[in-house]
Amino acid sequence: MNLMKTLLAATALAVVMSGSAYAKQLVYCSEASPAHFDPGPTTGGNDFDASSRTIYNRLVEFEHGGTAVQPALAESWEVSEDGLTYTFHLRPGVKFHTTPYFTPTRDLNADDVIFSFERQWKQDNPWYQYLEGLSWDYFQGMDMPKFLASMEKVDDLTVKMTLTEPNAPMIANLGMDFASIVSKEYADQLAASGNLADFANKPIGTGPFAFVDYQTDAVIRYQAFADYWAGKVAIDDLIFAITTDPAVRGQKLKAGECDIMSYPAPADIAGLQADSNLTVMEQEGLNIGYLSYNTTIAPMDNASVRKALTMAINKDAIIDAVYQGAGQNAKNLIPPTMWSYNDAIPADSYDPEAAKKMLADAGISNLTLDLWAMPVSRPYNPNAQRVAELIQADWAAVGVTANIVTYEWTEYRQRGKAPDRPGAFQIGWTGDNGDPDNFFATLFSCSAVGVSNYSAWCNKDFEDAIQAAKTTSDQAERTALYTKAQEIFKAEEPAMTLAHSKVFMPMNKKVIGYTMDPLGIHRFDNVDVAE
Repeated sequence: MNLMKTLLAATALAVVMSGSAYAKQLVYCSEASPAHFDPGPTTGGNDFDASSRTIYNRLVEFEHGGTAVQPALAESWEVSEDGLTYTFHLRPGVKFHTTPYFTPTRDLNADDVIFSFERQWKQDNPWYQYLEGLSWDYFQGMDMPKFLASMEKVDDLTVKMTLTEPNAPMIANLGMDFASIVSKEYADQLAASGNLADFANKPIGTGPFAFVDYQTDAVIRYQAFADYWAGKVAIDDLIFAITTDPAVRGQKLKAGECDIMSYPAPADIAGLQADSNLTVMEQEGLNIGYLSYNTTIAPMDNASVRKALTMAINKDAIIDAVYQGAGQNAKNLIPPTMWSYNDAIPADSYDPEAAKKMLADAGISNLTLDLWAMPVSRPYNPNAQRVAELIQADWAAVGVTANIVTYEWTEYRQRGKAPDRPGAFQIGWTGDNGDPDNFFATLFSCSAVGVSNYSAWCNKDFEDAIQAAKTTSDQAERTALYTKAQEIFKAEEPAMTLAHSKVFMPMNKKVIGYTMDPLGIHRFDNVDVAE
């Protein structure tokens, strides 16, 4: 194991040094360390940036800069008239990466596709629990076990997927990170050697970049894949410089130590925009920052208490102080740019006196609870610690004591999923596929409890509406159902919806071709660097 790490580090150094005179290098200042490099069980945007969008591909992928689905590893597909059978025709000649630790003997085929899903689906699959504490959060949260009836190999380049009932967002769902296609041959090699954990730490994919080396919490190195099915990308070496402090990321960008940075602090944006060496892209984010109440633990099992806690929060003041012009008050779970947004929902009112009365009427006095604060800046919440401090002060004004809690980012999310997690949990979401189902079902369905439903909220009326919306492709019918779901959500208040934010991507002007994606994706396969 130590020898392999040494070899990888030496290989990485040789790649960088040997190519330093001629290779095109792009340095991306990223905001957090990945949990690992298997996109199936991970949930963080930083995890996906480091794995699924660099190392892997999916059957279908989203166009750069939009949510339209395009062919990828599947060059075409058909859907039966009853909406139950999807037949995918795989692209011939797709190569897997060759690295010091794996040399493929065949091209991508149907076995890889079926394995990629069955390892997340079938509990008797030896890879279902190959890491300690493993959970397939997206696969479960998207209700894939409920909708999948079978996946069959028709021939090496044809896969037939059969559903139990129609699912309107299915093709878009298959463009999401959890649906990345992995190598069964590599998995079999690791199973034979007993080194299953290497699957997450020494990844093999078909994507535009091959993994070279990871120096924990510091640097990830990739090399352009010469045999990439879509053609070798323009840059030769891609480096993620992990820099958790947004102010430091901004300083590194201005100093030329990185070429692109993620999620600048709102206070730094004007200074970055004023720098003549930089370009700062921006767009409205398809996102939501929110505060999940654990609805299973008293007194937050009472909707009146949850609504009182929300009413005590001065959301506008928080948005002014933390987002500094880059956020808007969120009254719904989905952003106003998304179809089916229910604008008739009233915005949350800030009324401390009414909140005090509601708490008193519920028999609540001297309430103390945990208030969780994310340790990283995210597009939907640039400073969760500051948000927590402001909420803490607002709640104190109505007699509620908040103890601020935080952990390292991966541990934070893991602890937040616990059904007995106390208190109110800051989290958020950037849409994965442009469909409302990706917000409603992934975040607040019954099947997402213990996975990505941090409120542990399972409401029958809400569940009936969002599940019915999946079974029809008629957008008007789906809109009516999602409109109803938003009304139920607001009445029950399982979470305080805080803000939708703009997203900014600052970069050196020598970077060419970078495209901002509404789905919060950071992709570098279309990027070049000026000489």
